[in-house]
Amino acid sequence: MASKQIDLGAAVWRKSSYSNGSGGDCVEVRHGLPGIVPVRDSKAPAGPALMFPASAWAPFVGALKGVDVPMS
Repeated sequence: MASKQIDLGAAVWRKSSYSNGSGGDCVEVRHGLPGIVPVRDSKAPAGPALMFPASAWAPFVGALKGVDVPMS
């Protein structure tokens, strides 16, 4: 099975508002890619990014916030 390569080199990442200012526990998200939401550790920007299906991202974030978001 061939894997799809997605170029994230020019991606604009957004740091989580819950990340602390002292450099720890930093999560960054890249929005705007059709069908996927890449997530990475901001302390390792050259490291791997986890790829989540966009249809699962909103319910995941909603669950973290304690908000009921229906799966599409």
